[in-house]
Amino acid sequence: MKKTFLMVAMAAGMMTFASCDSAKENQVEDQTEKTEDIQDDADNPGPEEAAEEREDSVDAADPN
Repeated sequence: MKKTFLMVAMAAGMMTFASCDSAKENQVEDQTEKTEDIQDDADNPGPEEAAEEREDSVDAADPN
């Protein structure tokens, strides 16, 4: 019973830490979304693609 409880507690702790994003990453993602929205309104696909690539590069650097 103690081992089961310990394993469940460890799994819950790991999931808690894995779900955290950094403030800097959130700020970059918010700016990227704003840029995408602006480009959607302008109907200009070039800068929108650049914003999506920037978001992908942020996620590649910090996948959490």
